[in-house]
Amino acid sequence: MSMTRFLFKRLLQAVGVLLAISLIAFVLRDALPGSDAAGSGAIWRRYLQFLGELLRLDFGTSSFFHRPALEVVLGYLPATLELVLAGSLLTALLAVPLGIYSAITPHAAVARLILRLAALGVSLPVFLTAILSIQVFSLGLFSSSADATTGWLHGLGGMPAYGRGNPTPLWGGWATNFASWQGLAYLTLPALSLAAGMLPLFVRLIHTEMRRVLASDYIRFARARGLSPLRIYAWHALKNALLPVVTLGGIQLGSLMAYTLLVESVFQWPGVGLMFLDAVERGDRPLIVTYLLVAGVLFLLINTLVDLCCRLLDPRVVAPGGLQ
Repeated sequence: MSMTRFLFKRLLQAVGVLLAISLIAFVLRDALPGSDAAGSGAIWRRYLQFLGELLRLDFGTSSFFHRPALEVVLGYLPATLELVLAGSLLTALLAVPLGIYSAITPHAAVARLILRLAALGVSLPVFLTAILSIQVFSLGLFSSSADATTGWLHGLGGMPAYGRGNPTPLWGGWATNFASWQGLAYLTLPALSLAAGMLPLFVRLIHTEMRRVLASDYIRFARARGLSPLRIYAWHALKNALLPVVTLGGIQLGSLMAYTLLVESVFQWPGVGLMFLDAVERGDRPLIVTYLLVAGVLFLLINTLVDLCCRLLDPRVVAPGGLQ
């Protein structure tokens, strides 16, 4: 299948998914308490009107902020995307070497310990990991200051565990925690807690796929040719083990939108997850519906990019993920 046909199929699937997301958002908008849309005309007319509003990027006005709901959500979105990026980077930097090491030395004591810890980590909920990280790194083992949000910045106290601090402004209202040590300090615990929810799963998957690939005939042939172990592991084996890892990564990146609800709530990180929980508590319908629509679109974009990556890794892959 050519890349053009592949992209065309993905585009058709994306349109169908977007229509499904809009239908769910429409039904939810009418079902939420305080809705004045239900019963004001035929349902199909109301749905077409709703689609027209979405195409005009008119998501309604927040009853709390008194601003366009889309503007409010996009204002909170950078903090969540930064948290997801930091958690994903930590997961990749730790999962790949740990998974490879446990696969090439399966009988070593350290490798067995890694796999046992990964098995334990899969069963730990994200909110529990977040609370434990606060207790250990902010209020407990490394704290000597009553002010846990600033003590570590002075060199001796606990790590920051509340809020985002003072991120460095960039452009267009965007700001980042990556540009200063203080920003990184506030980002560390939320990112570690988010990564802890994904790391065990990826370590186990990379371990399993590497073991499968290392037992294949072409790896034995590469060894017989006298290729160095580094080239065998880093190029031939890892490349062929990455396809299911990339696929799972796309699914997990979408799931991170759900994980951020918990992490942002525990750390009071000012992202769209915390905003959504506050909107639910206040009954702010436009914000709730806009959050669900934006989260659905992000999930769709991520999975489309993952499909393209899988296509580049293995040209036999066709939409929606089968083999030619």
